[in-house]
Amino acid sequence: MTDALIVIDVQNDFCPGGALAVAGGDEIVPGINRLLRAFPVRVFTQDWHPAGHSSFASSHPGKAPLELVEMDYGPQVLWPDHCIQGSDGAAFHEDLETDPADLVIRKGFRPEVDSYSAFFENDHRTPTGLEGYLRNRGATDLTFVGLATDFCVGWSAMDAARLGFNVTVRLDLCRGIDANGSLDMALANMAQAGVKLSRKPD
Repeated sequence: MTDALIVIDVQNDFCPGGALAVAGGDEIVPGINRLLRAFPVRVFTQDWHPAGHSSFASSHPGKAPLELVEMDYGPQVLWPDHCIQGSDGAAFHEDLETDPADLVIRKGFRPEVDSYSAFFENDHRTPTGLEGYLRNRGATDLTFVGLATDFCVGWSAMDAARLGFNVTVRLDLCRGIDANGSLDMALANMAQAGVKLSRKPD
């Protein structure tokens, strides 16, 4: 049994002042840094969108951020333009210690499909390769931290549980967007999927 820490999208655009800022998003950075060296396997994810991505409200005339549209793969929340490849907004928060990362998974780079989960695109079929990497490293127990609880953290954790990993989400080291009740829904869905929700102080 090997423990892995999965650090989800601690990027400038999801922190205060960013294009899709999560309240208190920067507050979790010191706690994540302290946790990193306690895990033998450490993976970071990075939202990495091309300009004009199909999940951006700006790509849908007449639509506003947080509106829901139907895509080929199902319902999709529209977002402000964020985490555009190579931009400062897509960079990791400057205080996040990234050197300990064994692997960085970039997601959302396909223009036609968004990717919340660290394991699959939003079509629920196209894999990112993370599962295979973790299996090869012998990881069985995954702990998730990062941004945002109700989207990329939640989807990643639920996919991990469905794939048979033992999954914990450290809620004290996550922050949520909470759009239209999305945070409570995500917490309920994670619990139902068998994800352990921990509020252990950092």
